[in-house]
Amino acid sequence: MPIYTGRGDDGQTDLRDMSRVSKASPRIEAYGTVDELNALVGTVRPTGHEDVDEKLAEIQNHLHVVQADFANPDPEDDDPQIAPDHAEAVEAWIDEHDEELEPLTSFILPTGSEHGARLHHARTVCRRAERRAVALASEEEGVNEDAVQYLNRLSDGLFTLARVVNQRDGEPEDSPSY
Repeated sequence: MPIYTGRGDDGQTDLRDMSRVSKASPRIEAYGTVDELNALVGTVRPTGHEDVDEKLAEIQNHLHVVQADFANPDPEDDDPQIAPDHAEAVEAWIDEHDEELEPLTSFILPTGSEHGARLHHARTVCRRAERRAVALASEEEGVNEDAVQYLNRLSDGLFTLARVVNQRDGEPEDSPSY
């Protein structure tokens, strides 16, 4: 498969069904932002914490499915799609890791160790991806609501993983001063 084709030189790109859309369309914005998130999660691995790295690898695979899901305006049953069990897996990870954390009593600043801070950054990009997905769903029919829910849950998961990594790395959580 060639790396370049020239088909996008006119500002259009192909969706999975080979229909052409503007590179500025809400659909491209949504899955492009998920792609950005996926690349950012890739900069975090390895964290030095095997259980976190395993979850991040699984998250990257989930995000690849979200991208495929958003790139397909008319999916068939055997096409890659996010399902409720993807969000349920993230919920289980949050519950698992929340047990080793002190309960939050205030907001915290997105900082910490290199890996913890990158996870906080990934959380903010995940929130942007969610906003792009919500915008897509408000403009087009048939957007997989499970994918939108997954991104919402994932931002919470990335927040929790950032806190866990920072705690394990001995980094304190700083609260903002008002």
